[in-house]
Amino acid sequence: MEGQGRGIHAPSRGVWQLTGDVDVARQLAAAGFDWVALDMQHGAVDRDALLAIGRALGDVGANVVVRVPGVDPVAIGNAVDVGAAAVIVPTIGSAADAAAIVEAAYYPPLGQRSWGPLTDLWGGDAPDPAAANDAVQVIPMIETRGALEDVDAIAAMDGVDALFIGPFDLSLSLGMTIDELLGATGDDDPIPTIVASGARHGKHVIAFAGVPTRVPPFEAFGITALAVATDLALLHLGAERALGTG
Repeated sequence: MEGQGRGIHAPSRGVWQLTGDVDVARQLAAAGFDWVALDMQHGAVDRDALLAIGRALGDVGANVVVRVPGVDPVAIGNAVDVGAAAVIVPTIGSAADAAAIVEAAYYPPLGQRSWGPLTDLWGGDAPDPAAANDAVQVIPMIETRGALEDVDAIAAMDGVDALFIGPFDLSLSLGMTIDELLGATGDDDPIPTIVASGARHGKHVIAFAGVPTRVPPFEAFGITALAVATDLALLHLGAERALGTG
């Protein structure tokens, strides 16, 4: 798909990388997705892999975003220091958590990020603080009951660029199945509530589909920025197609 600049924009189609393999990252970056998300929470992307992938993708102009492990200023700092175009943050439990991640991702006066871009290690671009603040997106995940209750305050927050629906944890926290969550279409139901808060404050909503079959239900809510598959899902889908078993 045609890129729309750094970060995650709407509409867009992204891919989620669970493996920490550099060659897989380069293949995904060249495949035509709008963005590649490196998963440091539930994937095999540790700090060493993050550095290696950041270095490997630094010369291909890939639109790389990072899901950090949680509300952790050090992890957020590492992600943006490597050159991530956006930081997706899970385990947000309140508006206070959202304020903490904004503070961690931006240099003063917007936040308290410490200076130390790692892109210098491989001769990459190291923008000045003001340019760096303009170049990064901060995207809290709405996947807990607390985040859902505070979603309007989170969406209204300066420095929050978008809202990201994590459907698996959101459904777990609400005592629902994924199908029940996606089938709840009333104005006061979880996904419509998140979408309405985003629209009210000019913040687009992104969601993790994980597999292509889960894309249409999200699109029915008006969500057009989606992680349509993981690297492992693409591997399985390709194997099924090659074997004629899909």
